[in-house]
Amino acid sequence: MDRRSFLLAAAAAPLVVRALPVALVTADTEAHLVAVDLLTGLVLQRIPTHPGPRSIERAGASAVVAHTATGEVSIVRDRAVRDVLDGFVEPRYTASARDGRHAFVTDSGSAELVTIDVPRGVVVARLKLRLWPRHLSLSRDGRTLWIGLGTASPELVAVDVSDPRRPRREGRVKPPFAAHDVGFSPSGRVWVTAGEARSVAVYDGSSVRALVADAAPQHVTFLGGRAFVTSGDAGTVRVYDEAGARLLRTTRIPTGSYNVQFAAGRVLTPSLAAGTLCVLDRDGRVRERAKVAASSHDACLAGR
Repeated sequence: MDRRSFLLAAAAAPLVVRALPVALVTADTEAHLVAVDLLTGLVLQRIPTHPGPRSIERAGASAVVAHTATGEVSIVRDRAVRDVLDGFVEPRYTASARDGRHAFVTDSGSAELVTIDVPRGVVVARLKLRLWPRHLSLSRDGRTLWIGLGTASPELVAVDVSDPRRPRREGRVKPPFAAHDVGFSPSGRVWVTAGEARSVAVYDGSSVRALVADAAPQHVTFLGGRAFVTSGDAGTVRVYDEAGARLLRTTRIPTGSYNVQFAAGRVLTPSLAAGTLCVLDRDGRVRERAKVAASSHDACLAGR
């Protein structure tokens, strides 16, 4: 093909537009979400919400926002609030079911696990637990949730959610310390962080391995064969080889960067103290640091 024919063919080809990865970040004290371009760190939009958007998690094409202080849960789709659900006491955190339709929300005020049908914007199930359920993580097969029962929980509860509309208690897990956050890695290993101790426990089948960590409480997420453990009080993220639980790197981040989430090949950690969003690569290097609000508690990838 000669150059002229090549240029004509290229001009006739359909234009392919790639959607840019966008994060939604909570502006806790300002009653809105912030849409941030992950490639540049630029603020694209501010989305008004009810007061106190505290946590956010993607569920299918939507995002589920918990307003702990007002006892409400918002459903955000296409960068706008589509539904607001009441009937909660202190909704805390969310995990998305594998079907992309249902989401599980912990309510520490009523000590319940609540299942939401996200597209319909309705509650479809409630399971009574105990203490103050907070952080939760779904197993890789989508059948089991592990739920922490407080900021420093003496135990974790396992819940069978193979049918999201009929959750049922399955058993209890006694960690070697008072637990805070929990995360299932892609390998199936479970990483449990501490609420008070400088420690992380890694569950691999029947064995448990303890790792030294920075100041509690810590939070955990996974990307590219790595585990990322944040310490908001220490202002660090520790990067581990997930398979061997070997420390690879420690990166400085703003203090108050507690929650952490993977999104579009990056790791996101917002700061309550600094109101920033740090975007890290798989090696734990900070690629973007954007000032987004006075205080930011949580972030997730926006739906398409």
